[in-house]
Amino acid sequence: MTIDRLLMTRFTTLLPSFPKDVAVPRLYKFVGLNVGIAASAIALATPLAAMQVQIKPASPKLGDTLSVVVRSDNPGSSAAPTVRFKDKTYSTFPIGNNRFRALLPTTPLDSPGTWQIQVSGEGKSEKLTVKVSNRRFPIQRINLPPGKSRNATETERQQVRAFKALVTPQKYWSGSFIAPNKGRRSTGFGVRRYYNGKFAKDYYHRGVDYAGGFGSLVVAPAAGRVALVGRESEGFRVHGNVVGVDHGQGVVSIFMHLSKIKVKEGDLVKPGQAIGAIGSTGASTGPHLHWGLYVQGESIDPASWLSAGWE
Repeated sequence: MTIDRLLMTRFTTLLPSFPKDVAVPRLYKFVGLNVGIAASAIALATPLAAMQVQIKPASPKLGDTLSVVVRSDNPGSSAAPTVRFKDKTYSTFPIGNNRFRALLPTTPLDSPGTWQIQVSGEGKSEKLTVKVSNRRFPIQRINLPPGKSRNATETERQQVRAFKALVTPQKYWSGSFIAPNKGRRSTGFGVRRYYNGKFAKDYYHRGVDYAGGFGSLVVAPAAGRVALVGRESEGFRVHGNVVGVDHGQGVVSIFMHLSKIKVKEGDLVKPGQAIGAIGSTGASTGPHLHWGLYVQGESIDPASWLSAGWE
């Protein structure tokens, strides 16, 4: 057997098997291969640490959350890779079995098409593409009664902005979320709106509305830590009485227009635990719950979180 054939045989026996549905180019390279010295060549013919990347869902559309899971083939590595997407760099978090994950938002204001995702870690960088399909969102006309303003106070704006930007390393939730109220859904995610006859540019309905009865319970859709409590009497004139729950790793829920608040900041809540009651405080035309789910600070469609299991 020639040295070249011996080296290739030796190298291929070292390759681990990978799932068929994961396609990551250039996973392995020969390093400093010197075919003139067989012993040294065989010792050096080991694969560098490589990364496998899996993106879900397979056919995303605007408003979906993208899950990017990266598996390193270096068991001793503790460094988390990073993911660059839409001109922003996101951290990944460990989810077991030497895997790391980043959750990425897409919104109705994005343009459909083929997007690029860059994964970097351990001195390597891989560029992948994902095709995000278009989606039609309905248009709604809202007439706010006198005294109901769409302009948030500065205090309200700052506190809500800081809450939505939370990226807590700890992951509180497990599996699918549950609906926060038993009422019917009156307004879906992504609806574009006219307010008092004027089109709200760059606006879309950032959540789902539930038309439960006044005073009906609002429950936590998943485990988390209460990170925001605001009241209409304290200047929350758009959100009204509001509760924000941090689910961890850049995922947060906000519950607006409440009549009652049953938790305080810092409380840890479980799925199904009562956190408030439906009302019509803030910029609301009638009793309902607005539930907004945010990933990395951007509002995404909660639908998949209610139906799909998230690790």
